[in-house]
Amino acid sequence: MILGVNVDHIATIRQARLGVEPDPVAAAVLALLAGADGITIHLREDRRHIQDRDLRLMREIVTNELNLEMAATDEMVRVALDVRPDLVTLVPEKRMELTTEGGLDVTGQKKHIKRTAAKLHDSGIPVSLFINPDISDISISKETGADMVEIHTGLYANSKGAKVNEELHRVMEAVKSARGLGLLVNAGHGLNYVNVTGIAAIEGGD
Repeated sequence: MILGVNVDHIATIRQARLGVEPDPVAAAVLALLAGADGITIHLREDRRHIQDRDLRLMREIVTNELNLEMAATDEMVRVALDVRPDLVTLVPEKRMELTTEGGLDVTGQKKHIKRTAAKLHDSGIPVSLFINPDISDISISKETGADMVEIHTGLYANSKGAKVNEELHRVMEAVKSARGLGLLVNAGHGLNYVNVTGIAAIEGGD
């Protein structure tokens, strides 16, 4: 089990203040010094939080794994091919959302995702897909040529009472299915130091 830390919303605070602090690059350094195995950032098309400057500086300082979350667009592919992160995670983007609300529509975008993954693979960049904990999405992800999936844990993280175990079971089954197809597996979204224990205890996660 490895820990990747997302520092996007450090940048959200900076951008809201229209200043230079807090700096997500400094936050990434602190996370790495505290023992994080990698850093995740989402360079959105509207640049609402992470900026191109942040990505380029982090590429210089993150010596373990830099995971770039991005939409499957031509612009973002060009950025990834230039900066060369250790991993690209393709995620959905909606202009009005505060944060990513769910997994990719891998069924409706299968051909496009497959073409995008091929472009990244041609430059030696591994590809992960951010997907909902649905078995059908797992099998389609495999068909796109993705190396890995990241299971969206938002419903689990926001659940209460008996619903918590129900959503955790969905994540567990998704992890099991993905591993059975030879995919590496991450999981994330809405996790904190309390609810992460259920996810961290799942066997077969990477």
